[in-house]
Amino acid sequence: LEINDGEGHPSSSHQTLKGTSKWATSLENLLEDPEGVKRFREFLKKEFSEENVLFWLACEEFKKTQGKKQMQEKAKEIYTTFLSSKASSQVNVEGQSRLSETILETPHPLMFQKLQDQIFNLMKYDSYSRFLKSDIFLNHKKSEEQEETSPEAQTAAKRASRIYNT
Repeated sequence: LEINDGEGHPSSSHQTLKGTSKWATSLENLLEDPEGVKRFREFLKKEFSEENVLFWLACEEFKKTQGKKQMQEKAKEIYTTFLSSKASSQVNVEGQSRLSETILETPHPLMFQKLQDQIFNLMKYDSYSRFLKSDIFLNHKKSEEQEETSPEAQTAAKRASRIYNT
């Protein structure tokens, strides 16, 4: 027996996780969702550590970069923005001092991987858990839940219960 939600969609308890419930399962899931990234950035901005997620995203982007010239430009950009001692959004990672200007001349897709992993773990074990308790996350979760229990959803549920309670 398949119960429909009145719109003709089967109502399934195995809906794929989306939104906040997906974000809450792992930092990876959060970072795969543009909306999640937006909210996480909002949160990190308040904590003055937005550069961590920006650096992580820049590294992801860098890995997809094609062509030596573009890679050199991107690598330099990442270096000057996040890693140099004069960086405007400096991230706090070990080993960044060993990243010299010379490595930027011969970039390769995974050159920032170790630093990216450090930042990922920093976010995962530090800011991510605080994010899940933050107002930004909880308010977003609440508004999602309100959308799910909107009048249309409720009337569909009532219709369904009327049908089966005869």
